[in-house]
Amino acid sequence: MSSTGPPVLPISTVQSTESQPPISVSAFRAFLSRLNDSFRNGISQRRPWPELTDRSAFSKPESFSEATLRIRKNYSYFRVNYLMVIGFTLAFSLLSHPFSLLLLLGLLFSWVFMYLFRPADQPLVIFGRTFSDRETLGILIILSVFVIFLSSVGSLLISAIMVGFGLVCAHGAFRAPEDLFLDEQEPANTGFLSFLGGAASNAAAAAVPAVSATRI
Repeated sequence: MSSTGPPVLPISTVQSTESQPPISVSAFRAFLSRLNDSFRNGISQRRPWPELTDRSAFSKPESFSEATLRIRKNYSYFRVNYLMVIGFTLAFSLLSHPFSLLLLLGLLFSWVFMYLFRPADQPLVIFGRTFSDRETLGILIILSVFVIFLSSVGSLLISAIMVGFGLVCAHGAFRAPEDLFLDEQEPANTGFLSFLGGAASNAAAAAVPAVSATRI
């Protein structure tokens, strides 16, 4: 009499798929960490605010050339403070216009969740249609052009930046720089746009490694 073995249960070979986050969390945290370090490093280089608002140091410039020279020297010394003044003006304008702020935040989150930190193995699917990275980038560029140039967001940003830039120029022209200790190795005629470009390049340098990690 042959003995029958125990019944063999069928084993399913289908692997359970775990739900993955819509963005690469580790890359996003690394980006925020590097951006926070760059921000703290920049803030640490600001000058004392009482020195910026010292009333005894204000005087009327005698000529336009003297005002221009004052702006260049004060910019070399108060560059971080000036950028913060423009940032405060921009933040106040956005907070006073909540709809424009929501549009700008929505555009930022769209770039973050749909392209920058979206894992490469998770294509973008909208209404059952799968979009490639090139199509997603094109959609985001069109959306950015619409939000910034075809809505009130663009005019609000430009007006706020111009107001902040006007405040900076007025302060630089009327603040006498004779009591400031300028670094001789730092050129006084560095343009204001070059400083903005340096800040933007630092943010981009912090973003490149994180974005590359999501595309590998």
